[in-house]
This record gives sequence, C-alpha cells and structure tokens, in this order.
Amino acid sequence: MTMMDRRTLLGAIPAAAVSGLALAQMAAAQMAMPVAQQNAIPQTAGDFLVVSAESLAEDIKALMAAPGSKRLFQDKYFLYDLWVEKAKSAKEYEWHEHRDHILVVLDGATEYELGGTPEGTHANGPGEWLAPATTGAKKVSLKKGDTLIIRRGTLHRRSTADFVVFTLAAPVTPV
Repeated sequence: MTMMDRRTLLGAIPAAAVSGLALAQMAAAQMAMPVAQQNAIPQTAGDFLVVSAESLAEDIKALMAAPGSKRLFQDKYFLYDLWVEKAKSAKEYEWHEHRDHILVVLDGATEYELGGTPEGTHANGPGEWLAPATTGAKKVSLKKGDTLIIRRGTLHRRSTADFVVFTLAAPVTPV
C-alpha cells in the first residue's frame, strides 16, 4: 500500500465512524419514541379523508341553491362541515365547552362578533351555551382566503350580509 492509499484510508475512518455513530443515535432515538409516535402512520382508510376539489365544488353548488351546511366528516374527536350562508345573521351568541372552531372562508364574506361577557345565558345542550346579548365583543370581518380560529369557551356570532362559503373544522373533546 502506498503512502497516498494509507492517507485516504485513514482519512475515511473518521467519516465512517461518524456515520456509524449517527445511525446508532438515530436508531436509539427511534427506540426511545413513545409507541404511539412510532406507529403514527395511518393504519386504515378510516384514519384519513380526502375531499376532492370536484366533490367540494358539487357540494357548494348544491348548497348555493339551498343554503345550509353539509357534514363532510364526523367522529367523536372531530367534525368537518361545509357551509353556505346567504343574508343571514345569528340571533344569539354561542360558545362551546368541548370544541374549538377553525373556519376557512372559501368565497364571499362574513362578520363575526367575538368574546365579551354574555347576558341572559341559557344552556343549549351539554357544554353548549347561548346568550342573546354580550358586552365587550369585538367585530372581525372575514373574506375569501381568511382563516379564523375560535377557541372553546369563546362567545361568537356570525352575520353575513351577502353570501359566504366556508369550511368549519371542530376538534372535539368527548363529553
């Protein structure tokens, strides 16, 4: 073996050792992960949902003809709805103990009144509340492309002057 070959070999040893050490560290980190995290890959088709642009467009077209909502997905931990509203305003504020709202405006515009102190509170179901009035609510205007996140326990009321199309995702803590 020539001097150059020895230098090349000796120079390669540290790189191989570092590579081996990195692989060993990665394997150890994988083993240290909680089992749920190691197995976080979806196991069945029920673990995910694909909503195609085509099916969403068909649903929006149907809801534009007859405004309302369509439940796209529901289990005990999550709800996902499509909504179309035309010239509609909620009469009361609502808030929920067991779910958040994540609203994405796909078209149109709407306005929310958020927060404040409720007046005349009454229950609408387990963990569901309504109030005809509030003091201190803040107004937020939403338009196409906007996202609004409403944490559980936050008063909210929506008013739509013309029309709005939005999706509403609601992570739920079972009662």
